[in-house]
Amino acid sequence: MVQPSKSKSGSSVQGSPVSRRAWLMLALSTVGFAVNFWAWALLSPLGPRFKDGLDLSSFEQSLLVAVPVVVGSLGRIPVGALTDRFGGRVMFPIVSAATIVPVLYLGLAGHSSLPALLAGGFFLGIGGTAFAVGVPFVSAWFPPERRGLAIGVFGAGMGGTAISALTTVKLVDANSMSTPFLLTAAVLGVYAVTAALLLRDAPGRAVPTEPLARRLAATARLPITWQASALYAVGFGGYVAFSVYLPTYLKTGYGLTQADAANRMAGFVLLAVAMRPVGGWLSDRVGPIRVLAGSLAVVVVGAVAQSFTPALAPVGTIAFLAMAAALGAASGATFALVALLTPAGQVGSVTGVVGAAGGLGGFLPPLVMGSLYGAYGTYAAGLALLAVVAAAALAYTLTGVRAAAGGGDRKPRAGARRDHRPAGTTA
Repeated sequence: MVQPSKSKSGSSVQGSPVSRRAWLMLALSTVGFAVNFWAWALLSPLGPRFKDGLDLSSFEQSLLVAVPVVVGSLGRIPVGALTDRFGGRVMFPIVSAATIVPVLYLGLAGHSSLPALLAGGFFLGIGGTAFAVGVPFVSAWFPPERRGLAIGVFGAGMGGTAISALTTVKLVDANSMSTPFLLTAAVLGVYAVTAALLLRDAPGRAVPTEPLARRLAATARLPITWQASALYAVGFGGYVAFSVYLPTYLKTGYGLTQADAANRMAGFVLLAVAMRPVGGWLSDRVGPIRVLAGSLAVVVVGAVAQSFTPALAPVGTIAFLAMAAALGAASGATFALVALLTPAGQVGSVTGVVGAAGGLGGFLPPLVMGSLYGAYGTYAAGLALLAVVAAAALAYTLTGVRAAAGGGDRKPRAGARRDHRPAGTTA
């Protein structure tokens, strides 16, 4: 057993020391994640407005807000692999600068028709790939026993969607349709320059030398890739689905105004964001399997309760907030599991695949919810389906994933090797 190191005074030092620069890099990357997610989520709060103004069907509105999600998700696969090779110092400024182009297009010219919005939304998905840059970047800066917390803190940058929810509609009402897009483009530009000047990759980070295709093939052979993908499709996918579709759900199902629905969605997002680092922190202490199991159980109960469309106060509000907390904690725990079991030099590639699965998990539910509501005039079936999927993920966590992870109490050990390769793997 590896023992904690001793200080000169004889006191026990828990874990490897974390430098000030590591915390600075974590802060900068979290801000970058938030800014890019802010841009990624710009269309969602405006979905009801586009539906009314362009006379869209429920399915067309769902497609509009889902396109950036699926593109940003699939784009994480190559971006994660590129981050393994070139590092976050290079990739964060590139992703941030590239996202400026579709943001400006949507704000200045691309909001007058559904085809134009879909085209802009397609390239807006670039912003969603920032997640696959940040996880390997942050992971390389922190020792194994701190990675759950560090990646959870970074994951809180998904609160950029809350910035969009709270500001987009208000800025359009107070000024013009282009205002939130121009503001976001300016912030992206400032961050791209700041990241280029200040970000640094961790000293001694593992840099793969194999070709991209070979590295992706090796990633596909890792069990953790598919185990974490399945769990993240439910945890983060559920969060994304609610963050893009909740305004429509509340406006249609409960008759709320667009502004009120957007504000309530922001509350959902903020709670999920706050719980993501908590999920990572708990995973460092009790193991990610236990955190995942508890979180998924809460999602099952909340989805079942909400499928009956109870009064919004208090039952509906409690159900949604409970699911928000659970989905945030599950997302943090999933990447604590990734950081624990993934070989060094492959964290970005695995993150790309897992992140893609999470985004795709958020792509399908809005389409399903819109289609079911259009056909039956109720959201009950969609929420019941969420409960079934969460129950299946819970069963999988307690069986296949738990066995692969070596039991439910597996935790990163203080003083463990920074490359944390699972037994039987090679670099």
